[in-house]
Amino acid sequence: MYTIGQVSEMFDIPVSTLRYYDKEGLFPNLERTGNIRRFGGDELELLRVIECLKKTGLEIKDIKRFVDMVQEGPSTYAERKQLFEARKERTEQEIARLQRALAMVKFKCWYYETAQNDGGEERLAKMIPDGLPKDVRELYDLAHS
Repeated sequence: MYTIGQVSEMFDIPVSTLRYYDKEGLFPNLERTGNIRRFGGDELELLRVIECLKKTGLEIKDIKRFVDMVQEGPSTYAERKQLFEARKERTEQEIARLQRALAMVKFKCWYYETAQNDGGEERLAKMIPDGLPKDVRELYDLAHS
């Protein structure tokens, strides 16, 4: 069992956030000894899922609905799967968006390094896009897709 302070350190989450989650009912089976919250393995795993869902853009009220579904049992498997399928799709879209952004950043790093080495951008202007080296052209194409 872990205290709220220990869990805060383990997950790098403020204690106030953990208290908020508890207040919102995200830890329905959390043990208490007096006023001290005791987090067990189930709560730690649930917290991993909560943090995952937050990173995919799910709001606390929707995460609460997921926690409620878990409490309801096997009858909610299909709905839970649907929730994660939607999160998967959204996350894949976000990854693709970030990959395009990263490609632009990498392209611009190459571009400005080359411009710096050349003492200007004249040669580069003539290279874009068909004269770019293959690996740089792939970055350029992805960044402009």
